[in-house]
Amino acid sequence: MLSNIRIVLVAPSHPGNIGATARAMKNMCLKDLYLVSPEKFPHADASSRAVGADDILTSAVVTESLPEALAECQLVFGASARQRSLSCPQSEPADAAVEILRSSACGKVAVIFGRERTGLTNEELQHCHQLVHIPCNPDYSSLNLAAAVQVISYEIYRSQLQSLQQQPDQSKVLTGDDALASQDQMEGFYNHLQQVMVDTEFLDPAAPKRLMQRIRRLFNRAQPDLREVNILRGILTAVEKKTK
Repeated sequence: MLSNIRIVLVAPSHPGNIGATARAMKNMCLKDLYLVSPEKFPHADASSRAVGADDILTSAVVTESLPEALAECQLVFGASARQRSLSCPQSEPADAAVEILRSSACGKVAVIFGRERTGLTNEELQHCHQLVHIPCNPDYSSLNLAAAVQVISYEIYRSQLQSLQQQPDQSKVLTGDDALASQDQMEGFYNHLQQVMVDTEFLDPAAPKRLMQRIRRLFNRAQPDLREVNILRGILTAVEKKTK
């Protein structure tokens, strides 16, 4: 299940943090690292800080956008140090790790970490089903990027050890149309829905307010499977035919 867990760093500015992240991941048996528009990579500082985890750096995937990094993922957690204006389910690392591990038995799960100074933007957090927050000193809550990865990776690994000590999970692993829709499938649905809402004048593109953000939040809570997304898109196609 750990092989289905993806660590995603968004626009990391310090190559040393990328190397330290690789080291933290290898400590906890995680291998899948994605980098979204890193400022400096590959870099000697990354290799130096990796300390033997060069295989993680070598296999790291670099993308230009966050949706590319999340394309195959069915569940996305975002590491966030503060509450946002649009509420989203939030948990601490230990609880999040249990859900991440459980979901990784059925498909790809991503945990995304933002920039060293500013974290994830509200737009980037729209891709997240849940947020994970690491409690720390309220007077000094700035946690190093690689340290944050280490904390959450440790909780995932600890949850894995606990699950091995318990009876095997007999729950059904969902596949095919019954599997949760991936992020690229959901993006296709969101684009389709937005176009239909514009065509039917339900959505004014000049004054969208936060309609799409709220719709994303709704479906992130629902976590539809592929069959359900296909039904929804079929409804949208029928609406398009009638309006044309």
